[in-house]
Parts: sequence; C-alpha cells; structure tokens
Amino acid sequence: MSELLKTIAAGLVENPDAVTVTVDEPNEEGVIVYHLRVAQDDMGRVIGKQGRIAKAIRTVMRAAANRNDQKIAVDIDE
Repeated sequence: MSELLKTIAAGLVENPDAVTVTVDEPNEEGVIVYHLRVAQDDMGRVIGKQGRIAKAIRTVMRAAANRNDQKIAVDIDE
C-alpha cells in the first residue's frame, strides 16, 4: 500500500526523490495511517485546487485498502 501511495505521489511532483511515506501501526479502531511527505515546492501539486487531488489520492487508497480488508487514512504532511 505504501508503494502505491509513493508511486501516485511521485507521478504528480517535480521532485520524486523527495517523496516519502511512513506508516503508523493500526490504532484502536484498526485504522492504519499513511503519512505522505513531499518537497515544499510540490505541496500544491499534491493537494490541488480546493484539495481535489488530495481527495482523489485518498479515494484511490481507500479503494485499494478495501480490496485487502483494511481501513486506512492518508495524511499529507509538510
């Protein structure tokens, strides 16, 4: 799952080497949180106008997680 997130983000940014993904352990509700970090200059590309790209990334990741019977959340960090 983290490779999928990294691949999606790397395709959007100008500096794909700066894309990192960290994964938290599942919380008490069983939700796994993925933290996406990109270069400061690429932050707007990942979030998009009014957060549309960020929403799309979260939707694709949630759909992939449902296929694996997982609950996930994606945080975009600076």
